[in-house]
Amino acid sequence: MNDDWIYNYFNYFTEIEEHFQRVRGTSLFLLSPLDWALIESWKNADVPLEAVLRGIDAAFEKWRGRKKKTQLVNSLAFCAQAVLTEAQVMAGTAQRPTAHESAPPFPLDDLRDYLARNAAALRQAGADYDEVASALERLAAEAETHYQDLEDLERRLTVLEEKAIAAARNRQSEEQLLDARRELDAQLRPYRSKMTAEHLAMLEKQYLERNLLERAGLPRLSLFYMR
Repeated sequence: MNDDWIYNYFNYFTEIEEHFQRVRGTSLFLLSPLDWALIESWKNADVPLEAVLRGIDAAFEKWRGRKKKTQLVNSLAFCAQAVLTEAQVMAGTAQRPTAHESAPPFPLDDLRDYLARNAAALRQAGADYDEVASALERLAAEAETHYQDLEDLERRLTVLEEKAIAAARNRQSEEQLLDARRELDAQLRPYRSKMTAEHLAMLEKQYLERNLLERAGLPRLSLFYMR
């Protein structure tokens, strides 16, 4: 089992969330679907956690230096350009991650229940998801084996979630897909000029997939959502 991967994976999301709340000064502030999609896009692009945290700090420092603050910082997207800048500064100087000794972040029984619960939710969602549900049920039955390699299990769950997303997309009408795109464009409009085309494309993909799963009432399958 790759202890570094476990430590980094489960801390990436929570540390960004907690740091943003702390710097913003409102611990009860809830991240939006756009915020979570943005964090996922950073993770998938291998943006170092340190770059994200530094970028958040830099964005807020710049915001606090303004003479006129016309609005509060209500989204991580406000920090996107600063995060990109910090990532570029760190590029080529990254050191090998420090090893962390860590036990699996959850008990075996919790993993088994999580897989079985998601399988049941997919069964309830309709026959289109039976193939994915069956695969999850097999993983639940073999949970003790997969518990020894959570990195590989996460890869399997990613593949299954992609299948569920494809099935959900086929069930949506053109109008539903258009509504999701309009909603995305409305949320992204204030931040488009702060992001690169590549980053925008990745964020749009993450957001639309998350939106699709939520509208279809489907669970997220990643191990991160066990927290």
